[in-house]
Amino acid sequence: MQPYPLEIEQQMQRYYQSLSEKDRRRYAAIEAIKLGYGGMSYIHALLGCNARTISRGMEELNDEEAMSNERIRQKGGGRKSALEQIEGLDEAFLRIIERHTAGSPMDESILWTHLTRQQIADLLFEEAEIAVSVTVVDQLLDKHNFRRRKAFKTKATGDHPQRNQQFENIEKLVERYKSAGNPVMSMDSKKKS
Repeated sequence: MQPYPLEIEQQMQRYYQSLSEKDRRRYAAIEAIKLGYGGMSYIHALLGCNARTISRGMEELNDEEAMSNERIRQKGGGRKSALEQIEGLDEAFLRIIERHTAGSPMDESILWTHLTRQQIADLLFEEAEIAVSVTVVDQLLDKHNFRRRKAFKTKATGDHPQRNQQFENIEKLVERYKSAGNPVMSMDSKKKS
């Protein structure tokens, strides 16, 4: 078996790294088949993939059903989420968040907390010895229907000496648009629902 020139090997390695898991094993299989005897060992060393991976790629190349499948991994493959793996996570989360929960007086299904995501992760570690990232905390908040609390303006704007002028200016513009035959629309956006 004749190995590829160094420049070609480097291009193959770069290309291999850009592929999905499924495409990597099939590409490695094609290259091993092209090289013939000793090709699998050479490709295994060159691309750093397992010989079993190359064999699986060879099997897939001869399987019409596998070739037409668009999935990268088999169904159910991949790492399980922390929500599924960590026992007692939901209970610990709800116990911690319970003391820091508020809700909407207009809609009882809307809940929020004043804790930051990092504070929740820290409390989970301190109180339940469960180490999770803020991404997992986001998933927990979403799973249990917690929303981010929006800041509302609490300080009144007060009176401004030119406050009346803005309304007079609006009235002039309304009259000008009406006289030109243009439609005028008024909106009140104070109430948030």
